[in-house]
Amino acid sequence: MKRILRFIIIWIRRQVLGVDISPLEMALKNGMKLGKDCHIMGECILDPGHCWLIEIGDRVTIAPRVHILAHDASTKRNLDYTLIGKVKIGNDVFIGAGTIILPNVTIGNNVIIGSGSVITKSVPEGVVVAGNPARIIGDYDKYHLKRKNQFEKSPSYDYDYTISQITEDKRKEMQEALDDSVGFVR
Repeated sequence: MKRILRFIIIWIRRQVLGVDISPLEMALKNGMKLGKDCHIMGECILDPGHCWLIEIGDRVTIAPRVHILAHDASTKRNLDYTLIGKVKIGNDVFIGAGTIILPNVTIGNNVIIGSGSVITKSVPEGVVVAGNPARIIGDYDKYHLKRKNQFEKSPSYDYDYTISQITEDKRKEMQEALDDSVGFVR
């Protein structure tokens, strides 16, 4: 199903827009900097009009529907100019689904940003932030230690329990095991 959907999207791009590259490929072509071992999931907006002002470090995960904006057009009508600013994302950062990052923001190394957050100010390294506007809610290392301890006490599942491999029996097993707790999947 995913392959068919991808084919349709590529076909539409070719027919309607005359392009055959993804928004990520377009951003990179137009000057966005992207580090090594990054994962950028679907439907992200990487400011197509000012992507050369975006710099993403190594080992960054950007979940679906994240918007990274290097401009703010709210000034255009009154000033006849659009505000612009660089966006710099450090190494080992996780950005949760639906997050919006505004211009002139630097996100330090080792940061977790909760889903749906709005990043209006720079984020120091080694923290967990969430909210609208985002605020610091915890420490990066303490968060990982807490999850490691939770992992040791919770059900865990290998690749056979992911969407491309899972059987009906394994779905039911997982649903029952997670009735009143969380688990971890590879």
